[in-house]
Amino acid sequence: MNHRYDFIYLFDVVDGNPNGDPDAGNLPRIDPETGDGLVTDVCLKRKVRNYVGLARNEEPPYDIYIKEKAVLSRQNAKAYTAYELKHEGTKLPKKEEDARKVRGWMCQNFYDIRTFGAVMSIEPNCGQVRGPVQLTFARSVEPIVSLEHAITRMAVATERESESQQGDNRTMGRKFTVPYGLYRSHGFISAKLAQQTGFGDDDLALFWESLEKMFEDDRSAARGQMSPCGLIVFKHDHQLGNAPAWKLFDAVTVEKQKTDTAKPPRSVNDFSVRIDESAIPAGVTMDVKFLRLPKS
Repeated sequence: MNHRYDFIYLFDVVDGNPNGDPDAGNLPRIDPETGDGLVTDVCLKRKVRNYVGLARNEEPPYDIYIKEKAVLSRQNAKAYTAYELKHEGTKLPKKEEDARKVRGWMCQNFYDIRTFGAVMSIEPNCGQVRGPVQLTFARSVEPIVSLEHAITRMAVATERESESQQGDNRTMGRKFTVPYGLYRSHGFISAKLAQQTGFGDDDLALFWESLEKMFEDDRSAARGQMSPCGLIVFKHDHQLGNAPAWKLFDAVTVEKQKTDTAKPPRSVNDFSVRIDESAIPAGVTMDVKFLRLPKS
């Protein structure tokens, strides 16, 4: 890769919980001072991993390191086996050449390592890799409202529960949803770090594809309807960039339309996006890969 990239990713949720907070009873994550909804970077990365795993059958060079029920020490051991090296507990191989080999093997075979990086300093030790692709928390454009719903399961788990209810066999529960939220996340792709991990143009194309399609095979009753709404990519001519990321992000404004300020937003069509192309400096090109929001 010979270019730095910065990007804006927009997605929304309808009647669902996009990212529950286990420290708050799985309520939708929220900024308590502003009421803005939050979705963590690791939540978004999880969806990218899941999509790539499905699309490429979790086979090298698109295997996934951090996946459900994975045992990371087994993953690390594959690198030592590939080069017939003996690991020394939690220490890297004494020879720098061997240490580079095991790190390189992990980057070459695991898509998420060469994309997002990984800390592999366990037994056996494959070192640490700093990934070229990084994401911020996603923050809702407007404050969200978290709703709590009582739900009923027409069954119980045990005979003891059934006896205590005299055969009524009902279990009450709670479900939390956001009626509607449009979220905005920022991302960064370093050409220099991509060269270190082997992240190439094919990997980049797959990453863009995952941002557009990753919600389609990640449905659940808890998450409601989540959909991509926009991907705006800034490509720099220079490997180290031609402008600071904040300047590019400030050129894109997403806001609620002013047609009915009293009505709470319930659709992506209640928002609009404005792009100030005059604020994009020389050496940077903008590519709107997809956009569901109306332009103002």
